[in-house]
Amino acid sequence: MKHAGRVREALLDWYDQNARDLPWRRTRDPYAIWVSEIMLQQTRVDTVIPYYARFLARFPSARALADAPLDDVLAHWSGLGYYRRARLLHEGAKAVVVRHDGRVPESAEARRALPGVGRYTAGAIGSIAFDLPEPIVDGNVARVLSRLSCIETPLGTRETERVLWEQAELLCQGERPGALNQALMELGACVCLPQNARCLLCPLMKECEARRAGRVAELPVPAAKKAPRPVQLVALLARDDEQRVYLQRGQGNLFGGLWGVPMREGAGVETAHALAEELGLKGKWDAAPCGRVKHVLTHRVFDVEQFALRKARVGKGADLRAVAEDELGTLGIASLTKKLLALAPPLAR
Repeated sequence: MKHAGRVREALLDWYDQNARDLPWRRTRDPYAIWVSEIMLQQTRVDTVIPYYARFLARFPSARALADAPLDDVLAHWSGLGYYRRARLLHEGAKAVVVRHDGRVPESAEARRALPGVGRYTAGAIGSIAFDLPEPIVDGNVARVLSRLSCIETPLGTRETERVLWEQAELLCQGERPGALNQALMELGACVCLPQNARCLLCPLMKECEARRAGRVAELPVPAAKKAPRPVQLVALLARDDEQRVYLQRGQGNLFGGLWGVPMREGAGVETAHALAEELGLKGKWDAAPCGRVKHVLTHRVFDVEQFALRKARVGKGADLRAVAEDELGTLGIASLTKKLLALAPPLAR
């Protein structure tokens, strides 16, 4: 990168005058910064702010988070999506308690060894909380650096990642590495936008090679994307005589730890009957499906047909939990499940 010193100076001057007043910028607590960085992954700032406040009020330290039941953690995360982040944050807090007596470690190597903490998150904590010259590269930083140096290789490739991290490493060396890293992210979020970049407001306008070449709109070159895979599912909304709904805890990365109505791949009432038999559920079937939901995730598109089972009962040892309506808020429940519960037919018949 040419003129790294001028770039650093311009970024810091601009950040000091233009930084948004965000709650995680008012602290140097490494745990609070860690929480904010995990929440901000693939989620908008405005969405995160209220969740961040509630989460820290309930789990003000790594020890408090580690001691909490997973259901409580997921309930406070409910609505943010990408629940694997919450599970890994919970596991990471437990590791901090066991390995580091409840204190987020200053050592970069120790931070990188925590569950769910990769190079970016470790660098954010290190630079912002501990004032260490550790680089970060997220989507906003990648866009800024790609345009600044006119990087023509696609995002996500090994060569592009190498160049981006080298440039980020170069820039964070010097005073105030945490402010410098946040300035890069802020510039990408507020000025160096994906479309309609506000170049005339950019403190790096004179240094930007993409602007000189008239290629701002072309860069960065996006990573190749795969179309999301369609998945046909059947959901079973089973309620007992007390009008409690039977939920099942999800497994795996997608819905692991979350409670939801039982589902399985397939279509039609035959699949619903097979699912009920597998779970040991019996009751009174509604004649027709009680609704259909389309739910889009990054890599999958779910088409879910839901069937209702009233006066449901289940044998002992079944992997199900009967949950009353006023208990739902205490559990981690995915947005797909909330959509399905909203399709519930009237309770009384």
